[in-house]
Amino acid sequence: MARFSAALAALLAIPSSAFVPSTKPATRSFSLSSTTENRNVKQTENTSREEIMTFSYDMSLEPKYEKPTYPGTGNGLSGDAGEYDVVVIGSGMGGLACGALSAKYGDKVLVLESHIKCGGSAHTFSRMHKGEKYSFEVGPSIFEGLDRPSLNPLRMIFDLLEEEMPVKTYTGLGYWTPTGYWRFPIGSKSAFEQLLLEQAEDGPKAVEEWNQLRARLKTLGGSTTAVSLLNLRQDAGFLATTAGSLPFVATHPDVFLDLPLTFDSLHKTVDQIVTVPFLRNFIDTMCIFCGFPAKGAMTAHMLYILERFFEESACYSVPIGGTCEMGNTLQRGLEKFGGKLQLNAHVDEIIVENGRATGVRLKNGNVVKAKKAVVSNATPFDTVKMLGTKQDLPEGVAKWKEQLGKLPRHGAIMHLFIAIDAKDLDLSHIDDPAHLVVQDWGRSLQDSQNLCSFFIPSILDKSLCPEGKHVIHVYSSGGEPYEPWEKLTPGSAEYEAYKEERANVLWQAVERCIPDIRERVEFSIIGSPLAHEAFLRRDRGTYGMAWAAGTSAPYAGLLRNILPFPFPDLKTPVDGLLRCGDSCFPGIGTPSAAASGAIAANTMNPVGKHIEMLKEASTRDPTYKFLDPGPLANFYRYGLFLDAITPSPELKVEQVTTP
Repeated sequence: MARFSAALAALLAIPSSAFVPSTKPATRSFSLSSTTENRNVKQTENTSREEIMTFSYDMSLEPKYEKPTYPGTGNGLSGDAGEYDVVVIGSGMGGLACGALSAKYGDKVLVLESHIKCGGSAHTFSRMHKGEKYSFEVGPSIFEGLDRPSLNPLRMIFDLLEEEMPVKTYTGLGYWTPTGYWRFPIGSKSAFEQLLLEQAEDGPKAVEEWNQLRARLKTLGGSTTAVSLLNLRQDAGFLATTAGSLPFVATHPDVFLDLPLTFDSLHKTVDQIVTVPFLRNFIDTMCIFCGFPAKGAMTAHMLYILERFFEESACYSVPIGGTCEMGNTLQRGLEKFGGKLQLNAHVDEIIVENGRATGVRLKNGNVVKAKKAVVSNATPFDTVKMLGTKQDLPEGVAKWKEQLGKLPRHGAIMHLFIAIDAKDLDLSHIDDPAHLVVQDWGRSLQDSQNLCSFFIPSILDKSLCPEGKHVIHVYSSGGEPYEPWEKLTPGSAEYEAYKEERANVLWQAVERCIPDIRERVEFSIIGSPLAHEAFLRRDRGTYGMAWAAGTSAPYAGLLRNILPFPFPDLKTPVDGLLRCGDSCFPGIGTPSAAASGAIAANTMNPVGKHIEMLKEASTRDPTYKFLDPGPLANFYRYGLFLDAITPSPELKVEQVTTP
């Protein structure tokens, strides 16, 4: 749900050099975790609401255990040698979006995926039971804005690629709390206000405070239609591609005053306005999808919800066939424009020659050359490992590797996959497939034994399991400690017992909705953090990077001194090496990850091509008219000679010396 909105309009006033990576780490204004002291054990002992459960590990140390491998993840030995313009490592939403749009720009593109499935965390797996097929989600399950042209960057990319992904829709999110069940309705401002009147400790006051919060952030929220993440690039060309936002800025000058607020921690605004506990709890749960409660979450994360979730057309979407269809849709776009996806092709090393990333070496020994750039969609913790220790690297890269590899991250995730017999099962007491379960409002929402979610996609998508059955995915919040798991051997009696112990809270969560679920089970699978790490290619099973808003992550660019970006940017100290995905700007979530891939693709191409792409996108639907930067784009483009200086020097193809 992460969104980046009004700030982009105001960035027009900031020098383009602001997007150059900084070689100095930023100073954090408040500490959420320490990179020098491992606090994980203490955090699991104290999971009070005020405890921020981020995790830090010393990545300079070699693992003292052997990472498990599982059937179905592939051996990584595929992949042919060759030469491409752009080589993308990883086929998550960021990598596939980058690859597909780069191919549309005209680049020869190869996307390499270590797994045998594309999509990263957004993929689906199947199991046969009594001769019939059951399919389960493994990652994100709550999506808004995929059913029609919208402000969701992922949907924008689908439309730009002229690819369709059928969905079913629903209009609410079920909550199971210590005080009982209630439903968060979207698509209706009055319905949400009625919920506050019925559930909040002081209903009229909650409605008043909610509207005050919306009013406080109205200008920032409204600016989501002034400029899109797809307009962004990380060089001087952004002056032209975001020029269409100038009319909004001119008519809403207060956007400049509120600009720092966009990247600041939401709790600073909430604490000034919201006092009703029910409403504060709701806001925290809406933010937690981005990793933090209101304390630590970017205000930008909430803007989209405040502004868009209450429009009459708003609804959640279930991709027909599973979340894997998001990756499949991007793959079709990639291949339509001549790009290639290679599965089961593990990258062992990013090759750096004369200070520039010139390709990758695969696990099978083959070398793939990249004339323009290598883009890593892998986590920062994996990316730095692929640079190795034996090759000569540019000045400053050693420090960058060390700091990027030690960035705080959220904990791991537990999964429970359940197939049930739905004969005579009455689900009339719920209206939606997606639900949140909170055991105790006094405990941290990042505590994996306190907050979890369950998703029953087969309520809407009957293709996922046999008739008369249901499939359910239950998963914890991203705060499961990894250390106890790395000491265990998969398959051992101790490991299996620990899985049952940690998964019990997941069973209890679904029992709130289906009391007799254990009697209805056809089969069930518990996914530990070790399995999450292996199947989803998430180092130590992490939910994602955990750098809090209100502070600036290292290598967030020179803008860190003006606006504290809580995510590193896409550029790196290695020429020809970019990053994308949920571990860099603009952050966690499928829309943000896809947007980062689009920004990387834009950055690798001249500003003229980018403007043409935006103009084309603006014709796809009236919703997208704002993507066109308009005549002011040419004023900046030609007045500042942007064609001559984009892409930026470290990405210019002519600098590559082919042996």
